[in-house]
Amino acid sequence: MAMAYLPVFVFLFMVVLCQSDDRLTPAKPLLPNEVLISGGGVFALGFFSLKNSSRSYVGIWYNNIPERTYVWIANRDNPITTNVPGKLVFTNSSDLVLLDSTGRTIWTTTNNYTAGGGGETASILLDSGNLVIRLPNGTDIWESFSYPTDTIVPNVNFSLNVASSATLLVAWKGPDDPSSSDFSMGGDPSSGLQIIVWNGTQPYWRRAAWGGELVHGIFQNNTSFMMYQTVVDTGDGYYMQLTVPDGSPSIRLTLDYTGMSTFRRWNNNTSSWKIFSQFPYPSCDRYASCGPFGYCDDTVPVPACKCLDGFEPNGLDSSKGCRRKDELKCGDGDSFFTLPSMKTPDKFLYIKNRSLDQCAAECRDNCSCTAYAYANLQNVDTTIDTTS
Repeated sequence: MAMAYLPVFVFLFMVVLCQSDDRLTPAKPLLPNEVLISGGGVFALGFFSLKNSSRSYVGIWYNNIPERTYVWIANRDNPITTNVPGKLVFTNSSDLVLLDSTGRTIWTTTNNYTAGGGGETASILLDSGNLVIRLPNGTDIWESFSYPTDTIVPNVNFSLNVASSATLLVAWKGPDDPSSSDFSMGGDPSSGLQIIVWNGTQPYWRRAAWGGELVHGIFQNNTSFMMYQTVVDTGDGYYMQLTVPDGSPSIRLTLDYTGMSTFRRWNNNTSSWKIFSQFPYPSCDRYASCGPFGYCDDTVPVPACKCLDGFEPNGLDSSKGCRRKDELKCGDGDSFFTLPSMKTPDKFLYIKNRSLDQCAAECRDNCSCTAYAYANLQNVDTTIDTTS
C-alpha cells in the first residue's frame, strides 16, 4: 500500500520546491551558486561576472534565451570585488541587502518596513521581469521596475516626469562594462511631453512631442509581430508603457552605450536579437544637428539638412542652420505655413485649455510667437502608425 502513495508524495514535494524558487525570505538568502527563476521560467536573477572581469553583480536576465541578456542590475556602479561574491539577503525589515564576502553592504533597498499580522513578506521575481517586495496582503512596497538600468521590457510604467535619476534609463559604459555612462534617457523635465536622450547634460536626441495619441503601434511587414507604445495621463504627469500580444517574442527597449535608443525582438529562427527600430536615425536627426530653422530630410536617398520654406542657409550648407529671407512684419501680411510630419521645436511653451482656433489666434497676436502646434491631450483618439 505504501508504494501506491509514493508518486503522490513525490509530486507534492516537487511542487513545493518550484514554488519557493522564485522568492527570497529572511530564512532563504541567495548565494553565489544559486539562481531565482520566475514562476513561469521567463526570467532569472543571480550573481554574474562579465567577460574578462572578476567583478560580480546581481542582475536579472532572460532565462530561456541562450544569449545572456541582462535587463536589470542592482549594483552596476558598485560591483563586488572580493574573490567570493557574497550573498543577497532579505531582511526582517523587508529590505533586500547585497553583501560581499566580508559582510560589507554593497547595495540595499530602504523600505525599513516590518509587516504585522500573519503571513510572510517576501521578495519575488515575476514573469514580467519585475523583482518586487510583497507583503502578505499582496501589496508591493518596492519594485525593480521603478529603478531601471538601461532597459525597458513590456509592462514597465516608465515615468516621463523627471523627479529623480531613478526615472532615467542610463546606458552601460561599454559592451562589457555595466557601470553608468554619460548617456541617459527620460522625460523632458520642462513638460513631460517628449523623451530626450542626454549626453552628460547636453541633449543628444529627442523624440517628437506627444500629440495626444493614446496608442502608437509598430508592426513589421511579412511578420505577425506587433508592439504598442501607450502613453497614460495620471493627472500628475505621464508615463509610457510597452505592450505586446500574448505569445509574442521577447522585446526590449535599450539605451545602448553608443547613445542609440534601440528596440529589439528575439528571433527564435536565428537565435539572435533583431533590431526593428532605432534612434537617432538618420544621423542628422541628432539634437540640433541641422541648426536653427533647419530640418533633417529623411525622404531622400541620402538624408540631409535642409531649410524650411522662406529660409536660406547660414553658410555653405544647411547644417549650420538657416536664416529668414525676409523679416516678419508682425501681423502685417504675415501668415502661417503648415509643415506636416515635423517635430515641434524644442523649448516650446506648453499652454493648456485652448482650442485650435484660440491657439492660432494667440500666436498671431504675439509678435514673439513664430509658430504653433496643436494637440488635443484631453480627448485622445487611438491611432496606429506603421513601420516596415
